Amino acid sequence: MKSEKLKDKSTDDQKLSDQIEGRNSIIELLESDRDVNKILIAKGERHGSINKIITLAKQRKIVIAEVERQKLNAISKTDNHQGVIAIVPPFNYASVDDILKVAKQKGEDPFILILDGIEDPHNLGSIIRTAETAGVHGVVIPKRRAASVNATVSKVSSGAVEHVKIARVNNLNETIKYLKKQGLWICGTDGEAKTYYYNQDLKGPIAIVIGSEGFGMSKLVKENCDFLVKIPMKGKITSLNASVSAGIVIYDAVKQRDL
Repeated sequence: MKSEKLKDKSTDDQKLSDQIEGRNSIIELLESDRDVNKILIAKGERHGSINKIITLAKQRKIVIAEVERQKLNAISKTDNHQGVIAIVPPFNYASVDDILKVAKQKGEDPFILILDGIEDPHNLGSIIRTAETAGVHGVVIPKRRAASVNATVSKVSSGAVEHVKIARVNNLNETIKYLKKQGLWICGTDGEAKTYYYNQDLKGPIAIVIGSEGFGMSKLVKENCDFLVKIPMKGKITSLNASVSAGIVIYDAVKQRDL
């Protein structure tokens, strides 16, 4: 019984904290308003951007601990911690209303990205990075059968997860219906669509849906979209990586909205 209690406590401790790895990601973390429990730095790492991390951590009065690099290697989730790991509370997801509020505060039409079943954390991180740089107001992901924000996502996003609202919802279709009631058009991306993305009006309040890496959008999500667009395929390969597809359509929407 004693060993079972210890096991349960360890599991609970893991749930109470998360970690961010890599220098750029941690600099973005420290420059945001997210809580940080502790910064772990490999002994002997006192050069380059590590000095900026130390300075920022001291300014925020965050505990800094020097540890053997082997310890960082042992706890790293990305296998590329670059000599520094931040221990943080679990990622604080926003609500869909929080995302809409950002658009309202900026005086802009809502511009939202909905991800239907992106399972690869590298793809998720890359998409979030693109969304943040493009001025997307928020990203919506499902709770089930999809990647969530973790150390890998944060690192691949280069810290963009600290600067863009991310909502994690129980039901994508209910969320889509809610966004429609708020006046948004829902644009799905589908290889069998009849309209190319650059021929579709992507201005105004809009949510763009990107499907999963292998199967695209689910049938019901596709049916709930107001219109579908596709990317022209000229070669023998008939599909693109989800993060590439997202970038292409997102930036065409940016171009149209800036005109």
